[in-house]
Amino acid sequence: MKIAFVGKGGSGKTTLSSLFIRHVAATGAPVVAIDADINQHLGAALGLDEADAAALPAMGDHLPLIKDHLRGSNPRIASADKMIKTTPPGEGSRLLRVREDNPVYEACARPVELDGDSVRLMVTGPFTEADLGVACYHSKTGAVELCLNHLVDGRDEYVVVDMTAGSDSFASGMFTRFDVTFLVAEPTRKGVSVYRQYKEYARDFGVAVKVVGNKVQGQDDLDFLRDEVGDDLLTTVGHSDWVRAMEKGRPPRFDLLEDANRRALRTLHTTADAAYELRDWERYTRQMVHFHLKNARSWGNERTGTDLAAQVDPGFVLGEEVVAAV
Repeated sequence: MKIAFVGKGGSGKTTLSSLFIRHVAATGAPVVAIDADINQHLGAALGLDEADAAALPAMGDHLPLIKDHLRGSNPRIASADKMIKTTPPGEGSRLLRVREDNPVYEACARPVELDGDSVRLMVTGPFTEADLGVACYHSKTGAVELCLNHLVDGRDEYVVVDMTAGSDSFASGMFTRFDVTFLVAEPTRKGVSVYRQYKEYARDFGVAVKVVGNKVQGQDDLDFLRDEVGDDLLTTVGHSDWVRAMEKGRPPRFDLLEDANRRALRTLHTTADAAYELRDWERYTRQMVHFHLKNARSWGNERTGTDLAAQVDPGFVLGEEVVAAV
């Protein structure tokens, strides 16, 4: 299952995504966690110290390797340098699987131990001094989008992505890459404003958005969220001494998380699992191609000197049964 956590800056989306990652990992399921926000906080939320978090390899730094691996023997792609962030897979492409070992994971993923369980963590990488004034953050997240385009995950496999803050993720097609999107919202007008934007943008693409109310302190907060988001309110999370200890770098055992917050995580887990039955790989592939052609016309053709529409394999549909190139 591919799961996104979104929300305005400061909403708690990184904290909630890290709790969900811990919860799923504790069930024994394989998890790939991706920090797609250039404000890199997921590693710390999963318990890494500052030095270890800073040492995580940036996916953007390994983009040539990623492109070369995913290209495989796809005859529609002349060379890896002709691939852009939206390039879709086709016959001959190499695909990524959650449980496998491959050169992309070897270069970009690092294991993080969580109370005896382990997850793979990948990060876009933060802005550097060389990026200031000359680079857009989408140049960092492009590697994530390309990997998601080539990722095949099955039932009881989880890819959890902590997305960039606000509605900026709509500047790319990455928002359509998920089975379910959990939007973390505080019970304030600013807290629900991103929900309204996300809901409006997502409507035309069949993107499932469920709201997780965070920092909910009482009935008034709950009533406010219900009035503002209606049936999209899935569950709420309140104050957590466990989270406070985690933010100080001293997390207790995860099984000591408060019962109410554990129930909220189980609701997220059940909702994500239910989305598996609604998967439509044809629509997923069609949307992938839509955004590729849009990016090709807008800038990709000019930048690569190639008609990138020719990269689209009209008979290819991504799915669990697809056999990738070796």
